[in-house]
Amino acid sequence: MPQKRDYYEVLGLSRSATQDDVKQAFRKLAKEVHPDRNPGDAAAEDRFKEIQEAFSVLHDAEKRRRYDRMGHAAFGGGAGGGEAERVDFRAVSEILEGLVGEVFGRGGRRGRQGDDIEVDLPLRFEEAALGVEKLVTIERLAPCDTCKASGAAPGSKIERCPACNGIGEVRFQRGFFSASRPCSSCNGSGKRIEVPCPTCGGRMVAPLKEELLVRVPPGVEDGAIRSVRGAGTRPPPIGGQAGAPGDLHVRIRIEPHPLFSRQGADVMVTIPISFPEAVLGTQIDVPTLEGKVKMKVPPGTQSGKAFRLRGKGIEVFGGAGKGDQLVTVVVEVPEQITKKQRQLIEELAKELGDDVQPLQKSFFEKLRDLFE
Repeated sequence: MPQKRDYYEVLGLSRSATQDDVKQAFRKLAKEVHPDRNPGDAAAEDRFKEIQEAFSVLHDAEKRRRYDRMGHAAFGGGAGGGEAERVDFRAVSEILEGLVGEVFGRGGRRGRQGDDIEVDLPLRFEEAALGVEKLVTIERLAPCDTCKASGAAPGSKIERCPACNGIGEVRFQRGFFSASRPCSSCNGSGKRIEVPCPTCGGRMVAPLKEELLVRVPPGVEDGAIRSVRGAGTRPPPIGGQAGAPGDLHVRIRIEPHPLFSRQGADVMVTIPISFPEAVLGTQIDVPTLEGKVKMKVPPGTQSGKAFRLRGKGIEVFGGAGKGDQLVTVVVEVPEQITKKQRQLIEELAKELGDDVQPLQKSFFEKLRDLFE
């Protein structure tokens, strides 16, 4: 018999996966390879059995500990057979009961819902900070206009499907639960079509490109998701009843700013000043989200000193005030100087002496004490 695969590999998990990770991985794979979603596919059925077996071991804390220590030998299985193959059908059915609707279009006529759509929305730093309205272009499936979602070419004959008697669904029993699914004979339409629609090929839905206006509130952060209810894919009608459309999920992607960065609701900016400005004090122009403002730099300002501009930051999500802007000044040292400038700086250094540099003096005193 073929060698069993590692159960973590079967579910696509690392050995540090949590129990929730195990459940989520099983749900995802079961949805993909469920035999009722892949009728007649023997490979899918074998894969479904494999992930059931892996889940039965890894979801059980005691079985998982034994498997982590000894592998398949813990169950006397080796290449096949043994305790591990006794699938925990109760645990599996609990997962699958919530999955039936996802495998067959989210649960029959009443709960049918179209697929969700996810798109990325790039924003400039200022747009994310201040809020903006943006047009988002999406392509989704929607009821076909050519055939008015009938699936039939205009003027062609439409009959009631004999397999489902025009209902569009068939009931079935599997294990511990019963459910309904779209009729495979008519694809859930409840109709037998003589000539399929040339636009949708009888599927009743066709691609539709649209522009939607999405409102982004002030203070949104990178990676945040804004959802628009009902703006996703619209499913085809089953038995003459249309299902609910899915949702549109817009993921915010904030482009880096050449000057600003962000820390929560605070805006950060670094501004270089010259040595004379740091020594003598100055007034500088500071860019903010609302335009330039004047800021006083007092005499004797050290490089790396941060100043706070109250209320010049980003609006806190929910309208609970605004953050601040933190302005860090960095004393810029000239990289190239003339001969005369060197002489002047040397004269200044002699004139200043050590007493005007308290930080440096304190450092060297601590250094001396450390090694004495």
